[in-house]
Amino acid sequence: MTIANINDFGRDGNNVKWWLGNARLTDLSGRLLGAHVAHAGLIMFWAGATTISEVSRFVPNTPMYEQNLTLLPHLATLGWGVGAGGAVIDTYPYFAIGILHLVASAVLGAGGLFHVFRGPAILHNGGELGALFHYEWNDAKKLGFILGSHLIVLGLGAFLLVLKAMKFGGIYDIAIDDIRLITNPNLNPATIFGYLFGFANGGWTILGMAAVNNLEDVIGGHIWIGAMLIAGGVWHTRVEPFPWAKRLLIINADALLAYSLGGLAFMAFVSCAFAGYNTTVYPVEFYGIDRLGLTNAQFFLGITALAGHIWHASRARLNRN
Repeated sequence: MTIANINDFGRDGNNVKWWLGNARLTDLSGRLLGAHVAHAGLIMFWAGATTISEVSRFVPNTPMYEQNLTLLPHLATLGWGVGAGGAVIDTYPYFAIGILHLVASAVLGAGGLFHVFRGPAILHNGGELGALFHYEWNDAKKLGFILGSHLIVLGLGAFLLVLKAMKFGGIYDIAIDDIRLITNPNLNPATIFGYLFGFANGGWTILGMAAVNNLEDVIGGHIWIGAMLIAGGVWHTRVEPFPWAKRLLIINADALLAYSLGGLAFMAFVSCAFAGYNTTVYPVEFYGIDRLGLTNAQFFLGITALAGHIWHASRARLNRN
């Protein structure tokens, strides 16, 4: 099979400069998978190591927001280790979650190293299972299959939150200052999708989704998101993109990265509104009232991702066939 060569950025003769990072792996599906898995391992390692570090210096009688904690407030919001009034009653769940992330990072790191040093450089040459995830930049159907696989995983992640809220211990509700099960999530599409257009709580607000003020809507929204992601994922794994989509969308390495960074920037900006104004999802017991630092961190991450989106989108247009 001929490997498409559409991105010659940084090439010097037959060599690709090392400092280009994953751009060197544009046409090596196996090596790029290794980098992808290893990157997930780094994220897992950061989460595990940071959680363990925060547990080791946690002061029980001091609010979390006064201790400059990053991850423990999120775990507390999910109902781990806290009781009435948001008081931390057990730090062992935090320790266990941190260790699980460290173990997962080791597994992912080993997988990344395998694909870098032992696996086939091109997945098409690695047998039936590996060939399933081999891509060609001019094969929109296979790229759609890979996109669909990612969407399904994201959908399952959304349903993990739903299961935690509805079946496994519940989550923290600022309305009662305690943990509770969300037994009756709101699935009314008019309410859930109304948030997208700013319609919330009987009126219109510029905060949009960030105006949600009850956990029934939060969990109902995640049910809708999870179902849509899985349905969209199944669709993309089975159906080739329509001709109009192929004409409209640029499909190459820079374009796909630009789309991803654009989505990341959007989520960061939405998170700014939630972190700054929403006390249902970001309870004051764990995050305090002054969330300027948290909001600024989300904002600057969004700006960085948006800049990357613009850069790679412009390169995608230059490399468009």
